[in-house]
Amino acid sequence: MSAVVVKTRKFKKNPLLARRQFIVDILHPGRANVPKAELQDVVGGMYKVNDSKLVVLFHFRTKFGGGKSTGFGLIYDNMESLRKFEPTHRQVRAGFMTKKETSRKAMKEAKNKGKKIRGTGASIAKHKAKRAAGNE
Repeated sequence: MSAVVVKTRKFKKNPLLARRQFIVDILHPGRANVPKAELQDVVGGMYKVNDSKLVVLFHFRTKFGGGKSTGFGLIYDNMESLRKFEPTHRQVRAGFMTKKETSRKAMKEAKNKGKKIRGTGASIAKHKAKRAAGNE
């Protein structure tokens, strides 16, 4: 394995979302790309993070010709803020949540049923549909 150089830029502290955010540049000549788990440890070490699970890396693009990749990084202050502010699909990828499996047909039926009901009854119908789906 050849050496990997990790640099960050546009570093910002975001106290409202309890995180630090930045762009990550990775130089990896001779390698196709670098696993996110490996990068989490490297970035966590750079910014003295206790738990590397608080580092979230995403949206990586490899430059044409290879050897350089660029993506986004977030370092949350604690696990509660990560669970609160991080989108569900990224929490699923990180292993904090499990993906809710529903069939395509069931989702379409629920959508079309909701379209038929108007006014105040819509919220009641949605609640009943959710309970019916939960019982199955």
